Amino acid sequence: MTDQRNESFIEPEVQRLIELGRKHVMGMEYTDAEQVWISSGMEHLLLRTVGRKSGKPHKVALPFWIDSTGCRVVVASFVGAPRHPAWYWNLTDSEANAKVRVKLRSGELLARPEIVEEPEYHRLWDALTTDREFYRDYQSRTERRIPLVRLHEL
Repeated sequence: MTDQRNESFIEPEVQRLIELGRKHVMGMEYTDAEQVWISSGMEHLLLRTVGRKSGKPHKVALPFWIDSTGCRVVVASFVGAPRHPAWYWNLTDSEANAKVRVKLRSGELLARPEIVEEPEYHRLWDALTTDREFYRDYQSRTERRIPLVRLHEL
């Protein structure tokens, strides 16, 4: 496994994160350029979900981390905001999002999202935050437990 530690991350404010996210998605749709797919020292993926209320398709650019089983893990941190990001809520609708489309720099795949629960959550959180310590800071900003979502490639 490659080194996934990230010490070069620069945190955006929530509103700026939303604006950057929209632009990031557009770039990911049209190019495989490294400067689009690797941001703040982290590889990113494009996650497509179906809105749990609207039923409409949604896309979000997310950094990912690879766990010890080789699965990609995304973190619903929303930089420590008091509420979960919309993409996470969409994934809680296991009927509409039993399978999700994931675009990587190297291609596309289908994945089954798993919202990680205890006791696995604690082990995974500790491993993830060893590489990406800034997530611990995000957790300190909010009372909600920051969800982890493992994407099982199908």
